[in-house]
Amino acid sequence: MSDKQLVEQCSPTLAGLKTGNLFRCSFRSREGLNSEIRQLNRQLGRKGIRVVVLSVGESSALIYLYRPDHLQRDMDDPTARRLLQERGYPVDDLGRCVVHLQHRISKCEEFPHEIGLFLGYPPKDVQGFLEKGPHRCKCTGCWKVYGDVASARSTFSRYKKCTAAYSRMIEKGKTIEQLTVAV
Repeated sequence: MSDKQLVEQCSPTLAGLKTGNLFRCSFRSREGLNSEIRQLNRQLGRKGIRVVVLSVGESSALIYLYRPDHLQRDMDDPTARRLLQERGYPVDDLGRCVVHLQHRISKCEEFPHEIGLFLGYPPKDVQGFLEKGPHRCKCTGCWKVYGDVASARSTFSRYKKCTAAYSRMIEKGKTIEQLTVAV
């Protein structure tokens, strides 16, 4: 995966604005993919970033890049805890929650929509999606909004500006390590 792809998909998380991002990455060999993930974790781990493979296909993988400290803060929200507990997540162990998410992605027929909680989406919006479905939201941006539209639109705008700024910087020769904010 290139630095450019990471910037396009993960700038808000790299900047410390967001808990996590998901992206699909193609690969030639599983060993090569694992090597890239280890290298990213060595590079970005010092800045509070963790990268894990959530699922693997024949030639592509679903990658989760996140900030464990942000995820822990998000998981402390009572609504988030309840939604995750209802789906069998061991909410008192962050690492096991991520492993449970991997399991849910690989075993569930339907994509586990609680994944929004792992990406920093407001718990009320994740709850709204789970209870009302995708067609009864108030607005759509980076996620479907069921709660505070004004706050969500402001966040969408911040994420978009961040990605544009990071894209300009990567074009000027900055590296992912240079762009990643230590939080």
